[in-house]
Amino acid sequence: MYPELSTAELETRLKEGETVNLVDVRETDEWEAGHIKEARSIPLSELLERLGELRQGDREIVLICRSGGRSGRACDYLHAQGYNVVNVTGGMLAWSGDVAYGE
Repeated sequence: MYPELSTAELETRLKEGETVNLVDVRETDEWEAGHIKEARSIPLSELLERLGELRQGDREIVLICRSGGRSGRACDYLHAQGYNVVNVTGGMLAWSGDVAYGE
């Protein structure tokens, strides 16, 4: 199994200046409607084609979606492939920090 992180814990890490390898797996329209500025968008529907963009050494990959379900599925798959992953529980629905819009 892989670790989980609350949105409050994620926000604290970002506010403390930690560089978080944060990947938002929601679809493009959801991303454009509001996302965490430090995140990058790799929609779950494109994950297999874009696996090469994920690995940055053994650094953990923190995954987020709307509620934690899709990012959990992505974590299940990536963890089985040997990636060091963390799922953000509650997803963007639980996020109370700043939100960026558009691309």
